[in-house]
Amino acid sequence: MHILPYGSWPSPIDARLAAAHDGRPEYVGFVGEEVWWTAPRPAEGGRRTLVRRHVDGTEESVLPAPWNVRSRVVEYGGRPWAGTVREGGPLVVFVDFADQRLYAHEPGSEPRPLTPVSHVGAGLRWAEPQVLPDRDEVWCVLEEFTGEAPTDVRRVLAAVPLDGSAAGDRGAVRELTDDRRRFVTGPRLSPDGRRAVWLAWDHPAMPWDATEVVVAEVTPDGTLSGPHVVAGGERESVAQADWSADGSLLYASDRGGWWNLYRDHEPVCPREEEFGGALWKLGHQWFAPLDDGLVAAVHGRGATALGILDPESGELVDAAGPWTEFTATLAVRGDRVVAVAASPRSAYEVVELDARTGRARVLGAAHDDAVDPAYYPEPQIRTFTGPEGREIHAHVYPPHNPGCAAPGNELPPYIVHAHGGPTDRAPLVLDLEIAYFTSRGIGVAEVDYGGSTGYGREYRERLREQWGVVDVEDCAAVALALADEGTADRRRLAIRGGSAGGWTAAVSLTGTDVYACGTISYPVLDLEAWATGGTHDLESRYLDGLVGPLAEVPARYAERSPVAHADRITVPFLLLQGLDDVICPPAQAERFLARLAGRRVPHAHLTFEGEGHGFRRAATMVRALEAELSLYAQVFGLRPPGIPALELVQ
Repeated sequence: MHILPYGSWPSPIDARLAAAHDGRPEYVGFVGEEVWWTAPRPAEGGRRTLVRRHVDGTEESVLPAPWNVRSRVVEYGGRPWAGTVREGGPLVVFVDFADQRLYAHEPGSEPRPLTPVSHVGAGLRWAEPQVLPDRDEVWCVLEEFTGEAPTDVRRVLAAVPLDGSAAGDRGAVRELTDDRRRFVTGPRLSPDGRRAVWLAWDHPAMPWDATEVVVAEVTPDGTLSGPHVVAGGERESVAQADWSADGSLLYASDRGGWWNLYRDHEPVCPREEEFGGALWKLGHQWFAPLDDGLVAAVHGRGATALGILDPESGELVDAAGPWTEFTATLAVRGDRVVAVAASPRSAYEVVELDARTGRARVLGAAHDDAVDPAYYPEPQIRTFTGPEGREIHAHVYPPHNPGCAAPGNELPPYIVHAHGGPTDRAPLVLDLEIAYFTSRGIGVAEVDYGGSTGYGREYRERLREQWGVVDVEDCAAVALALADEGTADRRRLAIRGGSAGGWTAAVSLTGTDVYACGTISYPVLDLEAWATGGTHDLESRYLDGLVGPLAEVPARYAERSPVAHADRITVPFLLLQGLDDVICPPAQAERFLARLAGRRVPHAHLTFEGEGHGFRRAATMVRALEAELSLYAQVFGLRPPGIPALELVQ
């Protein structure tokens, strides 16, 4: 055992290893008896490929570079593919990120376009495709830009011919609904094909605020007739809707304070747990009905499990296994349930549950220990007390290295991590980016501050009109509690975050004296600019709830914006920004730095071409992670071996 100062421990987990294992499988589905999913390829420009698992267990990446299976609908995207078996072989349709066209692909042949290109604004985009062979169509969500502004957009449900006749003819796309609703999710057809159900909502609500369940009849000619709202409303969020095998309507609603499952408007398993979540991406799926009437459900309070629910009795039996986190993607076929899951000892894997026996196994994308698991962090699930006695949920990862310990009189530096969203949460899973720090002797605390999902609507709404207040207070409360109890060094606390977490980090640096430095990634920095055309359509009215309507509380926008208070920063920071980010554009970061000019605060500003909101390319992630560690090393007086020095300017 080597006795070395915190932050100087040698570690086999370098930035390249962490980058290579970034991302996870998503959007599982069956194509006949085969299971398919999308998977990240950080070393291939950050694209996502489509993986096919043959019945013999072998895995194959179906589409070579540069194909990138990813939708840009609502900018965060949605389910980008679907498949079926036709004429004895697979037929899949997918969205390619480069042009956002919908393509059809049969293995052994080149993908062929099904939809046209539009040169108006951001063009035509598609999500949540469903292949309907009997109709020779693909039903999906169409997002169509009508002008150059990010809010010049309409969304409808649409049917695309499988024969390719719409590839050059926008008029061949059959619209199934009008565009009176600002946002819609993909339709789900009842087992007899006579009804369709989907979700809809409008500005200024976000989908976790208020959505409606819409049902329509499907006529013999394939039109949707008589759409009418059957559930949801102004103070009710429905996260998902579908049909059971007997034609009953299923949906996950938070009308009781938690997203619980309802069948024909009656609760089937009322619990203070979530059976749904924040609909950031179209096509998220927290439950899936089985043919025998049972329902596979991802549920939990904070961490999530996969269970089989009997709607008749309300009995819920969870799958046995090591996993502590199941994501919002499910697929079922017969008694087979396929999901994506992870744990603090394993990265995200494709998991199959046998609904008859309750046995679960890893089916694909199996976790492989790239280093000795002894270097993995060991999380602690903690609940802290914040202002006014409110609970704050967090995961604490102490420094951990099997070959090193610190001198007995030294306390470790700690990084407080604020997740994005802000309507999101930190999953309890193996993250080599966290291990990158903890294995070197730097602790990490992930804070599910007020406003996070996973703990009921009341917890989620603590952030209503309090963004920049509650999130900042909660992160500070956790940081100071760790210092007060002797877990962390009060003089060596840092904060980091991306997107909304970048906002929290920036506000924390401009408004508190808790942290010695911080890392701010692709952040929101200027509320007024963001609310007046400075972001994409989905979140263009988000601040109405997070801060208050601009017309009613304009002073609040200035009071809380870091760009207005850059002169208050007195500690070093790192600012990371993708130059192709349309959600948090680079202009905000540039205005922030301009306000800082002449203040002589050490900082670094790294920008990355080809990166949008969140980094996907391996080279970018390596540069960003090494720069972040170098910042902490310089501020905290650490000596991590082999890390390039980050130049801080004033």
